Amino acid sequence: MSDVLVLGSTGTTGSRVVRGLEAAGASVRAATRNPVKPGQIRFDWDEPATYGPALDGVSAVYLIAPVAADPQPLVEEFLSHSPDARVVLLSSSSVDEHTPVVGGLPGLVRRQPGWAVLRPSWFMQNFTAGHLVGDSARAGRIVTATGDARVAFVDAGDIAAVAVRALLDPQPHSTDHLITGPRALSYHEAAEIVGKRLGRPVVHAPVPTLEYQRFLVRDGLPESYAEMLALLDEAIRGGAEDRVTDTVERVAGRPARDFRTFAKEEIR
Repeated sequence: MSDVLVLGSTGTTGSRVVRGLEAAGASVRAATRNPVKPGQIRFDWDEPATYGPALDGVSAVYLIAPVAADPQPLVEEFLSHSPDARVVLLSSSSVDEHTPVVGGLPGLVRRQPGWAVLRPSWFMQNFTAGHLVGDSARAGRIVTATGDARVAFVDAGDIAAVAVRALLDPQPHSTDHLITGPRALSYHEAAEIVGKRLGRPVVHAPVPTLEYQRFLVRDGLPESYAEMLALLDEAIRGGAEDRVTDTVERVAGRPARDFRTFAKEEIR
């Protein structure tokens, strides 16, 4: 098999996809803006000249779209360099074709001869340090626009395990994979679990959608991206994420990780 290109190879899911592919014996091309290790190749969404060399000769791609006001033209140009590659897109369970900014990306990927769209619920790793929710938890207050609705938070390692199978299985999956953890929790329940691990109270502070959008902009996100995330929280408030699937066990062959197990092992 030719190389598998992994975008976002140093990130939350990409780094785990790289490790999973290597463990399966695949030849991995790890894309990064600053390659310093063997097997890494330079790639930058802001520099289209890096697209062709990164894709040259690859058979499959783990695709994470850029955080941009309009990522679709960039992704479309990127895919034009490798029309025959199998592409596995990291999307979201909350995204459909009407979602601002990223709603059109799955349609681009479905044009490829082999494809899969990963639609995970919200990451458990968002509660670790260095992420907005995680840093807010350490300050004692998690802000969302989700109200008291529930989310089946999913572990990044489980997402990566499904991605590896979608990239390597002999037959392309050519489907959307809705990926969740084994049970749904409200942010209030998640905050209590995280607080116990941190040894101090953590509360969930629900706010209106527009206020949450402004909160995200103050944190440095582009206006359009903040609007999209705020609308996703609004969808959660309406019950969109209160669901559990068996995708991890069915595709990766092992049970999905529980939030309490994640907290015990990763919350510091």
